[in-house]
Amino acid sequence: MKQIVVISGKGGTGKTILTGAFAALAENKVMADCDVDAADLHLLLSPEIEQRHQFKSGFTAKIDKKLCKECGRCVAACRFNAISEDFVVDPISCEGCAFCKFICPAEAVIMQENIAGEWYISRTRFGSLVHAKLGIAEENSGKLVALVRQKAKELAQKEDADWVIIDGAPGIGCPVIASLSGIDCALVVTEPTLSGLHDADRVIKVARHFSVPVALVVNKFDLNTQMSEEIESYCHKNNIELIGKISFDEDVVKALVEGKTIIEYPSKGAKEQIIQIWEKLYQRMR
Repeated sequence: MKQIVVISGKGGTGKTILTGAFAALAENKVMADCDVDAADLHLLLSPEIEQRHQFKSGFTAKIDKKLCKECGRCVAACRFNAISEDFVVDPISCEGCAFCKFICPAEAVIMQENIAGEWYISRTRFGSLVHAKLGIAEENSGKLVALVRQKAKELAQKEDADWVIIDGAPGIGCPVIASLSGIDCALVVTEPTLSGLHDADRVIKVARHFSVPVALVVNKFDLNTQMSEEIESYCHKNNIELIGKISFDEDVVKALVEGKTIIEYPSKGAKEQIIQIWEKLYQRMR
């Protein structure tokens, strides 16, 4: 079983479109959406949820009024001003540090684990999908991403799948690091802009720090051919495989409007280029 993650140094480069295309092209696979802050792979794959589970992370203080002596120590000590003068905890302001619990002489403070979101196992027209939804204003230190990765791998082993195809989180933070661990190949998607190259360079350095093999795709390369050439030069200097370039294609937008991957849409251009990228990636991973 091989695990591939599609990542980018910034959002909006087209990694989900590429992941969805790979889902249509690959056989015997499990998909995972690890962009839990702004998951959108489900918009392309139209999943039917088969399993729904709560995700718990972090703690929030709660004051038991029956035990509280209203001494005011917790109000004075809370640096986040999360406890009102009538000894009620604001769950949005509370950071879960538990200092109020430690200083309460009446032991009236209870630390309750937060329900921070949900994760799902779903069925799509291309096979199984593991995905998640982080709750509003909930923390994401990579724990939910790691959970999605773990469940996708377990499901792939159960189904005897050949591939786990992962839509990773953008940027270089904890969710990206959680997306990268134990991966066989990280496919970095960038755009032909100076900021696109800068952000791709940052995420490539993160992947290499964890000894993850990297390949790069330039999306909409024909919108700035000079910058595309600079990215090619960067790849050559840094021994990074430029596995493909995708031209700007309005059919991609038309396919999205119809809820289809570009592979399912009657098109050429970008569709043929993505098929070639998958074929190269397949040969590389064999």
